[in-house]
Amino acid sequence: MSDLSAFPITSRWPAAHPDRIQLYSLPTPNGVKTSIMLEELGLPYEVHLVDIMKNENKLPEFESLNPNGKIPAMIDPNGPDGKPIGLFESGAILLYLAEKTGKFIPADAAKRWETIQWVFFQMAAIGPMFGQVGFFHKFAGREFEDKRPLQRYVDESRRLLGVLDRRLDGRQWIVGDEYTIADIATLGWVNNLVTFYGARELVGFDDFQNVIAWLERGTSRPGVERGLKIPSRT
Repeated sequence: MSDLSAFPITSRWPAAHPDRIQLYSLPTPNGVKTSIMLEELGLPYEVHLVDIMKNENKLPEFESLNPNGKIPAMIDPNGPDGKPIGLFESGAILLYLAEKTGKFIPADAAKRWETIQWVFFQMAAIGPMFGQVGFFHKFAGREFEDKRPLQRYVDESRRLLGVLDRRLDGRQWIVGDEYTIADIATLGWVNNLVTFYGARELVGFDDFQNVIAWLERGTSRPGVERGLKIPSRT
C-alpha cells in the first residue's frame, strides 16, 4: 500500500485508496480538465471535493500541495521512479498524465509541440478571457454600472472563438484527426461559456459553426460526459 503521509493534504482529505491517483477538485472549467483526462484514460483514481465557496482551497493543507490555492491538484502515488508526486496547475497535470500513459499526445515531435501550443492557448487566452466574461456577466461584476469591462472581455472572447473556429475548419479536433489534450483542455471552458455562464447570445456563439460541431463531438464522448460532472457538488 502506498504511503502518502508525506503530503499534509491527506490529513484533511484522507485517502481511502492510497494506491490510486488522488484528485482534489471541483467541476469548474479548470477542474474538469483532470477528471475528463482520468476518465478518458480509465486510470483508477479517488476524487476529493474541495469546496471553493467555503474557501477550502485556502486551507493550509490544500496549499501544502498547491501554494497558489487553486483547484485542481493531484497526487500520483506511482510517479517517476515509482515515487509519489504531487502536482498542481491543470495544464501541467494534463501534460504529466499524457506523458505517463503515452495517450492523447502525438508521438511525432512536430505534432506533439503543435498540441502543446494549443494547450497553452487555452491556458493563456481562452481560460482567463472566458472567466472574466463569467465574472462580469453572471457573478458580482454584473452589478457594475460601467459595462466597458464586460464588453472588453466579450469582444476578446468572441475574437478567440474566431481563432478556434478557423483552426477547426476542415478538422475534427484541434490537432486534426487526433483527439488530444488540446481538446480536453478547451472543451470544458467552451461548454461552460454557453451553459453555466449563459453567454451564448452575448458572445454570438452561433456564428462559430466549426466550434459548435467540435463541442458537440467532444461532449458526446462518454469520458467527457462523466468528467464534466466530477466531483459531484452534492
